[in-house]
Amino acid sequence: MMDNSSFAVVAPEILLLVMACIVALVDLGVKSRLRTLTYALTMLTLAVIAWFTGDLAASGETAYGFGRMVVSDAMGNWLKCFSSIAMMVCLVYGRPYAGDRDMLRGGELFTLAMFALLGIFVMVSGNNFLVLYLGLELLTLSSYALVALRRDHTVSTEAAMKYFVLGAMASGFLLYGLSMIYGATGSLDVGTVFKIIASGQVKHSVLVFGLVFIVAGLAFKLGAAPFHMWIPDVYQGAPTAITIIIGSAPELAAFGIAVRLLVEGLLPLAIDWQQMLLVLAVSSLFIGNLAAIAQNNLKRMLAYSTIGQMGFVLLGLIAGVVSGDPVFARNAYSSSMFYIVTYVITALASFGVVLLLAREGFESEEIADLAGLNQRSPLYAAIMSICLFSLAGIPPMVGFYAKLAVLQALIVSGKPVYIGVAIFAVMMSLVAAFYYIRVVKVMYFDEPITATTVVAPADVRVVLTINGALVLLLGILPGGLMTLCAQAILRMLTT
Repeated sequence: MMDNSSFAVVAPEILLLVMACIVALVDLGVKSRLRTLTYALTMLTLAVIAWFTGDLAASGETAYGFGRMVVSDAMGNWLKCFSSIAMMVCLVYGRPYAGDRDMLRGGELFTLAMFALLGIFVMVSGNNFLVLYLGLELLTLSSYALVALRRDHTVSTEAAMKYFVLGAMASGFLLYGLSMIYGATGSLDVGTVFKIIASGQVKHSVLVFGLVFIVAGLAFKLGAAPFHMWIPDVYQGAPTAITIIIGSAPELAAFGIAVRLLVEGLLPLAIDWQQMLLVLAVSSLFIGNLAAIAQNNLKRMLAYSTIGQMGFVLLGLIAGVVSGDPVFARNAYSSSMFYIVTYVITALASFGVVLLLAREGFESEEIADLAGLNQRSPLYAAIMSICLFSLAGIPPMVGFYAKLAVLQALIVSGKPVYIGVAIFAVMMSLVAAFYYIRVVKVMYFDEPITATTVVAPADVRVVLTINGALVLLLGILPGGLMTLCAQAILRMLTT
């Protein structure tokens, strides 16, 4: 028998589910081309949920429900809050684009976005293998449908098929790995698995075998090489309004599920999974940054850039346990959380500019399409430049401080291999600077290919300006967000 406190723990999820169903029903009577009522109701719901989860996170309390199958803690609630805000920004940027391309014939964009967000919530709240997997499947199934939303577009349909096939394979990897851990420990509860493994009563080889499949599944969701093959094709093939959704909030969910599984459940095996993540991080930095140089398609370049950025997130996760002692755990994991949050903020603004430049019948996906943007619209050229400089790690943008935090977590460990990896990461950042600055050069020094001025609805213009300013402001004053991440990780580790 469940008490009311269990339902209080999942109150944000219940509210989101109920509102997603209400929005789907209300949309049946909406006739406007841009689904104004559906959009307004969705935005109001997401704003309330962002405030609600932010308030829960600020309280710092940890609560368990449904027999410890779900957990409400500071880290999970902050990730939910940031995901809700990210989804709101995606819908603001994406609605004019979707309206021009007949993707708003029904309200599927809004309801599927809310169900994808629900999947994210379940993923970061899960304290049980089955709950984590349930959230993952809800997110991925919604994402497949979103990518295929432009029904009459063969490229989008092809991207959805690739995403579905590779996503199903990755889910199989993760599920097989979880089943191996369950078979070895006899429990699906993350906390119980931690205690059983820490007791040393389980055969190590069986655990490592399961761990390999879990790490492979997580690497796919994060988009880390060599499990990155879906990212460039899906980013390029999906409608840009959907690319921005896939490239933002789900990254926060992937970080959340990685922490729940690897840190909260499998920390006694850190010496094993840290080595695996080290290989993934180095591969991601190398493949992502070198492949991005050869790209002429902006969305594809940003996709390979994402792979390189995920390498940095993984670097933060490998520095938490040194010589079996989790003494650096808070510093390392909070630097990773800070990195993923700031990356999502930057990605939203950069894809927002790409969406803004797209016109009816014209996608503006090639780097050459940005030629002379400064002459056509100095504001949007400046926002894009700020984002690209941040992704390259150039001060005073927030990307510089994020990279610095991760590198510092590696160096203070004192291990020669980690210091070597930090030097390698800096070298790869220098490589990355080339292809980011190339885009800035095209915007400021190339002749414009069209004299068309960039026109944007008022809400898009305001949100994009705030988004770009935030990338700069958080770089100048990163302390507040860094402290928030550190406190959230500390509470997660101590409960």
